[in-house]
Amino acid sequence: MGEERFGEFVLVRRHEEGFVAELVLDRPKAMNAVSTEMARSVAAACASLGGEEGVRVVVVTSTHERAFCVGADLKERNSFSDAELLRQRPVARGAYTGVLELPVPTIAAVHGFALGGGFELALACDLIVADRTAVVGLPEVSVGVIPGGGGTQLLPRRVGAARASELIFTARRVEAEEARRLGLVDQLVEAGEDRAEALSLAARIAANSPVGLRAAKRALRLGQGLDLRAGLEVEDAAWRAVAFSGDRAEGVAAFNERRAPRWPPAV
Repeated sequence: MGEERFGEFVLVRRHEEGFVAELVLDRPKAMNAVSTEMARSVAAACASLGGEEGVRVVVVTSTHERAFCVGADLKERNSFSDAELLRQRPVARGAYTGVLELPVPTIAAVHGFALGGGFELALACDLIVADRTAVVGLPEVSVGVIPGGGGTQLLPRRVGAARASELIFTARRVEAEEARRLGLVDQLVEAGEDRAEALSLAARIAANSPVGLRAAKRALRLGQGLDLRAGLEVEDAAWRAVAFSGDRAEGVAAFNERRAPRWPPAV
């Protein structure tokens, strides 16, 4: 298992022959509060992972025992002038869009607090595995701002406009059982099992066609918000991108020969 550090607060580990990458939030002294430096590091790690053809799945995890991420570093923000806050905005956005725009399936492994920008990092992933200690929410309006890491757009896509409005307007925190019931997280596991389950799920996903996974994610993401006819055109374009690939030939051959596929190396 190889490791690479991006700045002081972000670590990337590679599992399953490099097919699964773990993006680790590693600022334990601040419960992974996203400072300017940490935001830059998340964005840099995502840019690196997005360019690695061999990576098939990315899992976002935390080294803190009681938190996935508590959101923006409000102590740092409190020291900013208005001009400094404005200059910092593109840096902060870069962390969230970096995760959101990864071209491969992504899974967040959540335990403890995932609040504000921390929950938005999880929402930027395709799937969220949470353990029973998880507490999630978007409390930004309680401190005079709004969710600015994608929350106002990603949460309604998960749970619908009315439910998202209630959660954002009340700024309330939601514990694990209710979060699963409302669809804020996708899978609920016992305390301390979120990372292991997310990595296990990632390994199952990574066994599939790397070309197919990227194309399926592209179709899913680009089709959101489109009417059915337009969405089917997005799907057709993605199908055409994989239908004549080496992965398709190998996948069909493996099925007919009743063996596990041996996917061609990425080029």
